[in-house]
Amino acid sequence: MAKDFDPHRLDVRRFAEEGGEIDASEHLRSFRRLVAETDDGADLARNVRWQARGELLNPGHLQPQVWVHLEADATLPLVCQRCLTPVDVPLQVRRAFRFVADEATAAAEDDESEEDLLALSRSFDLVELVEDELLMELPVAPRHEVCPQPVKMSAVDVDFEAAEAEKEHPFALLGRLKPGK
Repeated sequence: MAKDFDPHRLDVRRFAEEGGEIDASEHLRSFRRLVAETDDGADLARNVRWQARGELLNPGHLQPQVWVHLEADATLPLVCQRCLTPVDVPLQVRRAFRFVADEATAAAEDDESEEDLLALSRSFDLVELVEDELLMELPVAPRHEVCPQPVKMSAVDVDFEAAEAEKEHPFALLGRLKPGK
């Protein structure tokens, strides 16, 4: 019998023991930190699609390994840092997390471990982990491959240049103040 798992309050050990699976699609609006990174005027009627699968390795062992495999996909409307127009940036996450007894164990084993370590919890927020992982995938400077408009590479202010041309050189002004001129 398939059990329903609450992704906001997930008992990670039970999820792994039962080989649980969650396949979800949620509105981008429900991920407030991701929304904060998007273009202000963008249409947020998009979905974040994600799935998680629990796995228990060495179940007969004294300390079996608890794993959660996570995949997430989203396309975020960001601002191109080259032309300052909207750009859709696809994000993909494919990660596996090994859960250990507590934070101290995770910190102690983190340096020698190749995998990502997290502390076991009976009410783990899997949706928050999805959002964290997608945030880490955001590019530092999102851009189009080819911008839809030519990019202006210099700024010219005609009024500024005209004011500079009209401005008298400061030493010429001092020269007129000199006696005998």
